[in-house]
Amino acid sequence: MEYLMPPRGTLTTSMAAMSAGVQPATIRDWVRRGILARCGGSPKRPVYRIEDVEAARYAAKPNRAGQRSTNAA
Repeated sequence: MEYLMPPRGTLTTSMAAMSAGVQPATIRDWVRRGILARCGGSPKRPVYRIEDVEAARYAAKPNRAGQRSTNAA
């Protein structure tokens, strides 16, 4: 079950995704790639600090070979 209200100053995966304007899968990908770190919760229901989500949102993301560019015409 998802938190009804996560601890003060934190966001669930769904809330972090809404805050950053991305899909929840992107939040999980940022964690896997080391761009964002969990600050608590459980393995199935992690929470993230609001400041960390905002920093990850604006962080430079490394490109992978063959990845589509968002600047394509």
